[in-house]
Amino acid sequence: MVRLDAIPPPRNAIVASPNPIPSNQPWAQDLPEELSEDLPVELDSYLPSVPPTNLYSDEPPLETDWHRRQIDLLIRLLEYWWRDRDNFYISGNLTVYYSAAQTKKRDFRGPDVFIVLDAEKRDRRSWTIWEEGGKYPNVVIELLSDSTADVDRTTKKKLYQNVWRLPEYYWFDPESLEFKGFRLSNGKYKAMPLNAQKRLKSIELDLELGVHDRQLRWFTSDGALIPLPEEIERQSKEQAEQIANQERQAKERLEAYLRSQGIDPNQLP
Repeated sequence: MVRLDAIPPPRNAIVASPNPIPSNQPWAQDLPEELSEDLPVELDSYLPSVPPTNLYSDEPPLETDWHRRQIDLLIRLLEYWWRDRDNFYISGNLTVYYSAAQTKKRDFRGPDVFIVLDAEKRDRRSWTIWEEGGKYPNVVIELLSDSTADVDRTTKKKLYQNVWRLPEYYWFDPESLEFKGFRLSNGKYKAMPLNAQKRLKSIELDLELGVHDRQLRWFTSDGALIPLPEEIERQSKEQAEQIANQERQAKERLEAYLRSQGIDPNQLP
């Protein structure tokens, strides 16, 4: 649960100022009424006259080791695959600050994994919309759990569709392996169809997402599994061992043949 009440107002900010907040700023946009109704209205007096900056992420601990490993896996894979690019940002379990209404209601946690394109690749304390030129994520992935599944399937989906206008939204359940994706079309989410390999095509990233060994993994647009550096190293080692075994077996066959012909291979020049 995001606790924005724990965040001090920025230096020189005027707390509870009677001045109206400029409504044309991305941070000042209120949530749609249908989203706001279900959120507790608190801290009405904390409405900064200027948007707070340099905010820290304020996310709850991850529920399981699996969630932590899965988030780390998706981030590491994409960072490695796009290691030569500097125009994207990917993070996980990091708060996204997007409106003054969110500041008042403080009832939204950050996505498990999110990707922003055409963004500066650097470390951040949080993703704060008004510090990023009004830029929202392009892709979000939520990992379902007993305590978050209902919210991920309803409240967050509605928020991503109606407020963020998020182009692509995915969720994945590690236990049931439920895997779904939605693409924004004419302002509404439409379910993505699985391809023949049971994977989903991300138009935003020009990649595929799919389940491999009970983990959510990235695939190239051609369907090849994107490996981790250690997986590449392990594959290279296995290939080298395989080649060495083949050479050893070929040598043993040659020596056996020579002996069958009465020739001692150890006596050959």
